[in-house]
Amino acid sequence: MTTDIVILAAGQGSRMKSALPKVLHAVGGKPMVKHVIDNARQLGQARVHVVIGHGAEQLKEQLSDESLSFAVQAEQLGTGHAVAQAVPDLADDSVTLILYGDVPLTQPETMQKLVNAAHTGALGLLTVKLENPTGYGRIVRAEGTDEVIAIVEQKDASSDELQINEVNTGIMAVPTSLLRKWLPALSSNNAQGEYYLTDIIAMAASEGVRIDAQHPSCEQEVQGVNNRVQLAQLERWYQLQQAEQLMLSGATLADPARVDVRGSVDVAGDVLIDINAVFEGRVVLETGVVIEPNCVLKNVTVGKNTRIKANSVLEDSIIGESCDIGPFARIRPGTDLAKGAKIGNFVETKKAIIGEGSKVNHLSYIGDAIIGKNSNIGAGTITCNYDGVNKSATHIGDNAFIGSNTALVAPVSVGNSATIGAGSTVTKSVADDTLSVARAKQVMLSNWQRPVKKAKES
Repeated sequence: MTTDIVILAAGQGSRMKSALPKVLHAVGGKPMVKHVIDNARQLGQARVHVVIGHGAEQLKEQLSDESLSFAVQAEQLGTGHAVAQAVPDLADDSVTLILYGDVPLTQPETMQKLVNAAHTGALGLLTVKLENPTGYGRIVRAEGTDEVIAIVEQKDASSDELQINEVNTGIMAVPTSLLRKWLPALSSNNAQGEYYLTDIIAMAASEGVRIDAQHPSCEQEVQGVNNRVQLAQLERWYQLQQAEQLMLSGATLADPARVDVRGSVDVAGDVLIDINAVFEGRVVLETGVVIEPNCVLKNVTVGKNTRIKANSVLEDSIIGESCDIGPFARIRPGTDLAKGAKIGNFVETKKAIIGEGSKVNHLSYIGDAIIGKNSNIGAGTITCNYDGVNKSATHIGDNAFIGSNTALVAPVSVGNSATIGAGSTVTKSVADDTLSVARAKQVMLSNWQRPVKKAKES
């Protein structure tokens, strides 16, 4: 049998109080429905179908690169009705795994257990025991045999049934042939006036189809999100898992509760991460890297023994080993620092290749530039790379010294071992081993009378 995966994502999510469809709200920097898709795809060659309704166009746009099949639920008439919209696209000989776009953290291993059960002809049902089961459908088991025979929704449950703490998560896997038979038999004769997918449990029991109840590793795997409070709770739990994984991989975290991973982070041993670090996209931290407080790294590789000082922001860059960055540095896309490079406080780089041992220590902007080895860029230096229409490059050789407050008007080159006097505006290329000074002549006037403040008119 093949596997079809149906993800229900049509609901409005009115309790989120948002124009954004609920399933597009993020956990760990990724839309909830994208978590579900990514985890489901780990099952192998499964076909993924997303049932959309509210915010359908936004969902299609956000998921346009996912090679998904979409089914539209124009009216939200319940979960059974939602699954029915996808049925025409399901293979007759498949197993269908039903997931929810607002339950983002169900793990592939848990999904696989349900699929395996359905491949044997059973109905794989995911249940969980909760300390407070309010709001969930209760799992009803037969006395004596403990077999699952029905699910009763909260609003339809009797007082005895409300005491049950084993609840339905809504996640299940069913042989598709049985799904095709049972869905048309659903009724909306209930308190909500909806077609409950859960009613197929009673149908399976009445026909002698085995109901194989599986359980997640923890309740957060099946925690759904209905409002922003629940979203924040799930976010905090998710981040704690990411922090624990970083520590198990060899990182020391000053406070695991104050690290946010909004993508993936690969760490080697003896990495130190101080408080309030934010990692986005894919980040790689090699051995001995130190991240000081309040840093943001997005799509960055950091070489071994590099220190990123407090309040620095790095994006889409490659940082070599034994570099020293910050504090308050901004490393923009396209920056490539070689071994031992130094980027100091209030320095901004963009599309800059900076050679081994070179230093940009203070208050500078280096953009569209290539700097050789062991060069020193003085405080306040600017590569003037933009003329209002086009951008041009600045090339600085090895062992060059650029004096403070220099403006390098691109396109321009500074040769090896060249020196630029402080305060220069350089518009022409400078040869190797040359001193260049390009500034206005200093004028001194003796016996100059300083202005005095005029008396106010009465």
